[in-house]
Amino acid sequence: MIRTAFLGLGAMGFPMAAHLAQQAQAQGGQALVWNRTPGRAEAHAEQHGSLAVALTDTAQADLLLTCLPTSSEVDEVMQTLLPHLRPGTVWVDCTSGHPDAARRQQETLAARGIPFLDAPVSGGTVGAQAGTLTVMVGGDAATLAQVQPALAFARKVVHVGGTGAGFAVKAVNNALLAVNLWAAGEGLAVLGRAGVQLGAALDVINASSGRSNATENLIGQRVLTREFPATFALGLLAKDAGIASELTQAVGGSAPVLAQVAALLRGAARTVGADADHTAALKAIEAMNDLELR
Repeated sequence: MIRTAFLGLGAMGFPMAAHLAQQAQAQGGQALVWNRTPGRAEAHAEQHGSLAVALTDTAQADLLLTCLPTSSEVDEVMQTLLPHLRPGTVWVDCTSGHPDAARRQQETLAARGIPFLDAPVSGGTVGAQAGTLTVMVGGDAATLAQVQPALAFARKVVHVGGTGAGFAVKAVNNALLAVNLWAAGEGLAVLGRAGVQLGAALDVINASSGRSNATENLIGQRVLTREFPATFALGLLAKDAGIASELTQAVGGSAPVLAQVAALLRGAARTVGADADHTAALKAIEAMNDLELR
């Protein structure tokens, strides 16, 4: 039995850690959990049977998973844990982090005999709750094969390349989400100003070639209803789109659409609020067109 520790119990981490706790209990063990706010970890222990521990105590685990806002928070946690980690412990970072940070973190841990995988996830809070997330993994394939059975929150696990590749795929994936969301918002704003009923227009789009995840699963349920439920923060989407733009520069590529949408999201995060749901970015388009999408 692999003993797991999950660090970071946010909107995604809380249900992800619940699947680890359930798996551990089925094997006669107990998953460790930690959160910067201790009450969050204690609530997880009460609800899911995990064990809330101090940060340094998570070093007892064979498999240590992090799911934090950015690579900077992972750096902070790593510096605290380094003196306590045992060689052979595997660190799997599910943060939507930066490829450069992954390579630096991998080198730091490798010097102590600790394998590192960058393994961000996709599927949103619904997928996290259902245990159907897709995991894109960068790093050593043999290490992934060793720990993959313990990733109880995943339905699909894909090895995408060397260290940093997981974070790179995640950043571009989320940049594409942003592009689709923003473009659909602009299109609907134009139709709204033309007097078209937006619910009907969305029905047509979703049965036609203009459809996307944004039109099928986000705009109708979150924007036209004016609910904007807090699931994935706009500031985090802007961060991920920014990483994709930085990656473009690093590889000498040309991706002007990704760069433009990354800039638009930065502006939207400042005006709408970084903590708002990412679909609230369309409020910036509403302001530009003097029209509410409903």
